[in-house]
Amino acid sequence: MHYADLLALKSVDGASLGQPADGAGRDPAVARQVEIAAKYDGYIARQRVEVARHESHETTTIPDCIDYLAVPGLSIEVRQKLAAHRPDTVGQASRISGVTPAAISLLLVHLKRLRQRAAQPSEPRPPNPAGLRAA
Repeated sequence: MHYADLLALKSVDGASLGQPADGAGRDPAVARQVEIAAKYDGYIARQRVEVARHESHETTTIPDCIDYLAVPGLSIEVRQKLAAHRPDTVGQASRISGVTPAAISLLLVHLKRLRQRAAQPSEPRPPNPAGLRAA
């Protein structure tokens, strides 16, 4: 196991490990920074993935005809704000005051479902030989 891997453990601190075998980290300030970087590396990596995901949706377009009242799970306040602002992209929607990251996630799910429905071929209707209207 590497020195940095040991430092990443919550139960281990740099003082209890001493100095690494290669002699690095003799300066206490540098050693502390190395310890902090090791402990938070996993969190930072997850945040980078999250930022990349958000950036990928920045330019995702929102259809003009979207009915925000039909988006399941959105609060009334968020529905009203989105309907009033009518953003063109998910990025614009995310910058509206009061529109939370959770609301953006719900909007993205709704947009994905709309696109999936639009991509499915519609089933042809059976012929109506009597010319009757459907009820």
